[in-house]
Amino acid sequence: MRLHSVKCIAISLAAAASVWGTNALAQNKQTNYKFNFGSGKPKAGFTQVAASKVYTDSYGFDFGTSAKSVIRTGKTGGFITSDKPFYFSVAVPEGNYKVTLTLGDPQGTSQTMVKAESRRLMLESTDTKPNEIKKVSFVVNVRVPEISTGGQVKLKPREVGKLDWDDRLTLEFTGAKPCIDAMEIEKADDQITVYLAGNSTVVDQDDEPWAAWGQMIPRFFKPGVSIANHAESGLTLGSFMGSNRLDKVMSLIKPGDYLFIEFGHNDQKEKGPNDGAYKSYTERLKLFVNRAREHKAIPVIVTSTARRSFDDNGKTVNTLGDYPDAARKVAREENVPLIDLNKMVTQFYDALGVDKSKKALVHYPANTFPGQTKALEDNTHFNPYGAYELAKCIVEGIKANNLGLKKYLVDTKPFDPAHPDPIESFNWPLSPKNSTIKPDGN
Repeated sequence: MRLHSVKCIAISLAAAASVWGTNALAQNKQTNYKFNFGSGKPKAGFTQVAASKVYTDSYGFDFGTSAKSVIRTGKTGGFITSDKPFYFSVAVPEGNYKVTLTLGDPQGTSQTMVKAESRRLMLESTDTKPNEIKKVSFVVNVRVPEISTGGQVKLKPREVGKLDWDDRLTLEFTGAKPCIDAMEIEKADDQITVYLAGNSTVVDQDDEPWAAWGQMIPRFFKPGVSIANHAESGLTLGSFMGSNRLDKVMSLIKPGDYLFIEFGHNDQKEKGPNDGAYKSYTERLKLFVNRAREHKAIPVIVTSTARRSFDDNGKTVNTLGDYPDAARKVAREENVPLIDLNKMVTQFYDALGVDKSKKALVHYPANTFPGQTKALEDNTHFNPYGAYELAKCIVEGIKANNLGLKKYLVDTKPFDPAHPDPIESFNWPLSPKNSTIKPDGN
């Protein structure tokens, strides 16, 4: 796990100088790379990368993981592979990056899955046949805590060193037999960026078996759209603002970008005299909407994911009080697109039923995962299967609202949460443990 020295500083001349210095360093960083992993002569303009190249300050294999080189004659010259997940990092400034991978084994089959940063799903398992070479592309968002307009994001202790907040682009390669022939990375400033503001039901969860829809949704977009997930565990609308995350988003957002807003689980716990679904929650939702519109960006309100809770008749019970209805009310009054995820998740639970619905959340016996000495019985947070199904719900919401994003969607057959995908057919190779097995709050 990477460790950064993080300080929360006030907006002052010193802070401005610090941010200026960071931006100046960023401007000097390389933004475009072309790597060849075969053992033959690299193509013109490509840099040959040996399997022994360890990341230092530019590029290389990261976190003590490694791959092996396989020599092949012909058009690729070979590839790198491993029977365990491995990481490759590249130092880049903040921004969006188009990654193009050349995959395949001229003499055999391959199967490659790619995650980025903190377990964001970028490429689902992709197979190639003998002598079949595929090129695939996706866009990865890279960010740092510093804010160009002054100050920086107040990171939680669990975020210090998180792959989402460092100075490099990291890819995790996994699958039955990943075969990476070449990699191209280029700065992509022309992307529509979808900023996600939310809590742990949205965040890029670090460790198995937790996952959230925000880290699954990138898989459903082709280049042209980048997902910038600024959600964090335990946050409310108020603490998202108080930790300078809304300021961070507003310093980056541009006309035509999107701000998806999903809060409620932690807002519900606020018990001050001015708190409540139709008080501070409503007021702050409107503030988020207005801030996005000030930048000519498009706000989208997402109702909170439902908790797993059933009545005696086996039907899902609402445990979020008036918060989903308050979000719907704000969407109507402010003429904002609404994705009613709460409603869709309720249908999802009801379809699975009392027992099977546990398989979509973090319910596991003790010792299922490394370091997990106690049984997990979490009715709020999703596992990768559940998070993937919720991402499909978000995709359906994008279609239903006829958002401009829909033309960038890929592999999105109609999805009905009342008829979810079979759990048995879901494939998710586990990522190595990153920090701690238990997330910090909601």
